[in-house]
Amino acid sequence: MSVVISVESLCKSYRLGTINTGTFRGDVHRWWAKLRGQPDPHLKIGEKDHGNRDGETIWALNDVNLEVKQGEVLGIIGKNGAGKSTLLKILSRVTAPTSGEVKVKGRIASLLEVGTGFHPELTGRENIYLNGVILGMKKAEIARKFDEIVDFSGVEQFIDTPVKRYSSGMYVRLAFAVAAHLDPEILVVDEVLAVGDAEFQKKCLGKMGDVAHAGRTVLFVSHNMAAITQLCTQGILFNSGTTKAIGTADDVVREYLTVSHTKKHKINLVNYKERHGSGEVVFESASIQNDLHDGCRDFSIGDDICIVISIKVCSQYVNKKIKLAVELRCSDGLNICNMIDVDSNFRIEYLQERETLSLTLSDIRLYPDTYFISLWAGSITSTDTFDHVVDCLSFDIVDGGKLTSRHLPRRAGILFITPEWKMHRDEYQGI
Repeated sequence: MSVVISVESLCKSYRLGTINTGTFRGDVHRWWAKLRGQPDPHLKIGEKDHGNRDGETIWALNDVNLEVKQGEVLGIIGKNGAGKSTLLKILSRVTAPTSGEVKVKGRIASLLEVGTGFHPELTGRENIYLNGVILGMKKAEIARKFDEIVDFSGVEQFIDTPVKRYSSGMYVRLAFAVAAHLDPEILVVDEVLAVGDAEFQKKCLGKMGDVAHAGRTVLFVSHNMAAITQLCTQGILFNSGTTKAIGTADDVVREYLTVSHTKKHKINLVNYKERHGSGEVVFESASIQNDLHDGCRDFSIGDDICIVISIKVCSQYVNKKIKLAVELRCSDGLNICNMIDVDSNFRIEYLQERETLSLTLSDIRLYPDTYFISLWAGSITSTDTFDHVVDCLSFDIVDGGKLTSRHLPRRAGILFITPEWKMHRDEYQGI
């Protein structure tokens, strides 16, 4: 397969400091005040002056080298600010690199943010034709694809309404439909699909798969690891503007999850950052123990795993009922289960200011892999979330144990099931 995207020694820097006022007169006033050591006259009351950062530079991309072949589906992952979107903007010619070389062979259709390439005053119909022309399509080609685009987007009722009146979800539906159906050689999709509902996300993933099977190239940025492993053949991991790993999608996702989550069997959650919620109930600590009540991270198939949780309850919820859940997922981001207390016929009620609870997973039947645990607390009468801490604990299922001594490949599945086998030589002969 031929190379359709070649990136060599690519760098992109941004200079921090004072932003201009938009007028020459305002810039002169600001410069004169700074020269005399006076505060910026254009700052709003209470706004902080960042002028002392003049000359400071950050590198969004730093010496990135990459080749993408025709027909490849490349998943691009990494933390926020790692440089993923910057790379896509350079490939789409939205912004120029500071240094380095980018070679692209073929027509690119980009969906980088909600409403990319749409004019808010034009209708959905007019924007379809406008985007097609921008992508180099002829009017006859656009007209031939028009009904298919509208049907896929699901906005038939509003196709002659100015898109400024569309919701963000409708924007994304129409924008993706246009980008994917106008026969681009390269389709570039950023995290915007997260705006759409679950049904539309599924349609989008299916369409990107169809585009790839037709021999076209797809670049896909997402924080949904399950979608990356499902759709992508290759992956690239960005970290602070550099490429940390390149390989198969499965290997790169596993590397990302291993690096981005500190593997702990015990953690103090007081200052844990990956969380959200209103705070009526707060998780203070959590740990994973074996059947001897010792802290442990490595388990075998058939072992018992005990998760111990400490919570703090605000005064208004003391002696009241709440709902707790423990979420379990594997290393590729797939959610395995969501264990809610009420499903086990156990209700958490008459709470004191501080409580310690535990739940035991008996005879665990998971294939060897790394597994991550998230904790959730919320109202039992509504959908309110009090505290949700993400991937705060992890444990490994390793080979061996009381159920098997042979090597078990990870991709054999998720659940290790041992049914009862029988041989029937006399019965069922005619089947």
